[in-house]
Amino acid sequence: MNMFDLTGKKALVTGVGRRTGIGQALAQALKEFGAEVVITSRSTGCMEIAKEDGFFPIQADLTNRSELKRAFNEAVEKLGTLDILINNHATGKRQITVDVPMDVWDLIIETNLSSIFQLCQLAGQIMLPKGHGKIINMASMSTFIGIAETTAYTAAKGGIGQLTKVLASEWSSRGVNVNAIAPGLIETEMTGGLKKDPARREYFMSRIPVGRPGKPEDLKGAAVFLASHASDYVHGAILNVDGAWLAR
Repeated sequence: MNMFDLTGKKALVTGVGRRTGIGQALAQALKEFGAEVVITSRSTGCMEIAKEDGFFPIQADLTNRSELKRAFNEAVEKLGTLDILINNHATGKRQITVDVPMDVWDLIIETNLSSIFQLCQLAGQIMLPKGHGKIINMASMSTFIGIAETTAYTAAKGGIGQLTKVLASEWSSRGVNVNAIAPGLIETEMTGGLKKDPARREYFMSRIPVGRPGKPEDLKGAAVFLASHASDYVHGAILNVDGAWLAR
């Protein structure tokens, strides 16, 4: 038995709107190991990625709770069921705390935490009666440490860590694995602003013992592991893929 085989598994991956993003790499990894994959994004980029890579796309704004539910139901209808959910979508804005407007706080918390809870809840309603399923949340270095000028993002990612643990506590005995991946500094469009801030980039690079930032492809193995039978006894884990950032 190939314990990493995902043949026949039905997967939903959110936040797949950029060709060079983490979401595309995660969706591609599941597909390479046999899963049928639906992708979502609020941008039209998911349509182009789906056409090129063989996914089924759903364009949706997951900060709108009724639209989120519509997209989730459409994904399940397309797939027939749901075995794997990867909650990858996120947003952020660098700003000193005293200047953060409440509408920005609300948007980031809704995107990075509340919508993840709603998706986990909807997935649980399908997976728990079946007695199996894999949910993978995307945590962050901010789940563990406070990175200045990212107040709402850090608060949300801290919440993702605790949400992952409490769902594992509730659902592990019923056959549903809930875990998280915590990427370190991954070179994507979202982190591209660091190239315009040499001092901040140097600070982050100084925290990475392996000596280089990660690439989206560096997360593919972790996703396949947590989505497959190889992780059947792994519950409530936050798997760091960080070039030893947290080890320093």
